[in-house]
Amino acid sequence: MSTVTPFTSVPVIDIAGLRSGDLADRRAVADEIGKAAREVGFFYISGTGIDPALFDELLAATEAFFALPLEEKMRSYIGLSRCHRGYVPTGEEGMDEVKPDLKEAFDTALDLPADDPDHLAGNPMLGPNVWPELPGFDATVTAYYQAVIDIGRQLLWAFAIALDEDPDTFLRYATKTPSQLRLIHYPYNPAADDAVGIGAHSDFECFTLLKPTAPGLEVLNGAGQWIDVPPLPDTFVINIGDMLELWTDGEFVATTHRVRKVKEERYSFPLFFNVDYDTVVQPLPQFISPDRAQRAPLRAGEHLFAQTAQIFRYLRRRLESGELELPAGSLPVGSFGQEARQHAS
Repeated sequence: MSTVTPFTSVPVIDIAGLRSGDLADRRAVADEIGKAAREVGFFYISGTGIDPALFDELLAATEAFFALPLEEKMRSYIGLSRCHRGYVPTGEEGMDEVKPDLKEAFDTALDLPADDPDHLAGNPMLGPNVWPELPGFDATVTAYYQAVIDIGRQLLWAFAIALDEDPDTFLRYATKTPSQLRLIHYPYNPAADDAVGIGAHSDFECFTLLKPTAPGLEVLNGAGQWIDVPPLPDTFVINIGDMLELWTDGEFVATTHRVRKVKEERYSFPLFFNVDYDTVVQPLPQFISPDRAQRAPLRAGEHLFAQTAQIFRYLRRRLESGELELPAGSLPVGSFGQEARQHAS
């Protein structure tokens, strides 16, 4: 089992080699990614080939949406959705009822038609997106989503190679994923010297591709210190999530992170890359041995839904009313990452 090192910075990896015709070039990048996944759980990527205009257009569309009056934004309120899409007002999300996360957001994912069979069957994370009545908003968000999903698929290949597994080990499960793109807005807050934007947590999916506009992200190193991860030009921040930690039995670490020091106005765009909803995730055979405690398997989508349902107020209300139930074997929030290890030791 890997242990997060007492790192003081996060490595930058140029992934242009993943698109090389030379397998040796692709493997070299995968090895760098594997080292970062084992020792840090976070890394930057450059050389993605994504047109910078896609992000510029996404940012402009996001600014336009969050500038709308609250009443207008609430027309897209996530609590009106049956598949977790739409506007998340301040205070809707978070475990702490006294100090809610100081942000607002807009949640999107794979945009499926209203007659999609999984959606009609009641899947809580698959279905159509909710779109505000802003000209071009849906097309702009969708173009960015598709471009970053493509980078995510390249990384999924690289993670398998870094583990000396078949290249399709993870990709075979990425056909109709509940991968979410969140548009997050942290308003200007001059009193935010010691305020939490998002509390300490790990991400529920396989990994996250993040593009922020300002500092605020911090990650927990192996010495228990919080390390700043500021935005760097032409990069994304990547972090390991719960499912890759489970698949590797902790070889890759879902490093605990948080958002703090949010004084200036800040926008953040995480894409949480997941595998298909019904994918059974359990330690790969190479991580199973008689002298190693066996982690229980989880279904990727059920874990995502269970974690989401425990931190969103509208879903907690549905649980309390009996309208929804958590899947059998659901884990409490905070079951992965370094803090979970510390609690177990």
